[in-house]
Amino acid sequence: MKIFFLVASVLMLSVGAFAQHEVGSLTIQPKVGLNIANYTNSDDSDPRIGLAAGAEFEYQITKMFSLSAGLLYSMQGAKESTTEQGVKVKMTAKTDYINIPILANIYVAKGFALKLGIQPSFNVNSSYKASTQGINVSGSLSDMGVDIKSFDFAIPVGLSYEFNNFVIDGRYNIGVTKMVDNDDSKNSVFQFTVGYKFNL
Repeated sequence: MKIFFLVASVLMLSVGAFAQHEVGSLTIQPKVGLNIANYTNSDDSDPRIGLAAGAEFEYQITKMFSLSAGLLYSMQGAKESTTEQGVKVKMTAKTDYINIPILANIYVAKGFALKLGIQPSFNVNSSYKASTQGINVSGSLSDMGVDIKSFDFAIPVGLSYEFNNFVIDGRYNIGVTKMVDNDDSKNSVFQFTVGYKFNL
């Protein structure tokens, strides 16, 4: 038992250098990247590739633990191809959000952090673009009878690596709330970003 506590103590001491920033420090991280987005319960759809951009603040509580909160513009949605009366129709649903990720960051090795949190979001665009035989049509999803809810909620999980203040971040945003009232589909988004931390 003494050996167990000794090993545990050594491990706890060794994690003291895991974080890149001092305890009590506050940083801001402008970031940009891409989303690979889709809807759950939609077997025939393909991902929509879109932009993710914004900034996150991070407060270093201990050498191993920090909290962050951000504001990101997130292009989401899905693509689908159908055939109607022998004519192939391609459609892209564009559902874009302002995401507010609030994350706990646990530094498990130097520069590496595991992330888990909550993410309320607000829909700022719900449109579509369809094309068939060289004809393009676009408009609002509400015109098609699809009323996207203005509020969305997700659970982001992921990891990041920081080197010389540059941060590579990958996370999966697990949709919790239904996108519309009469359907069980939720947002499903893989998000990859690159950012740079500035001390405040």
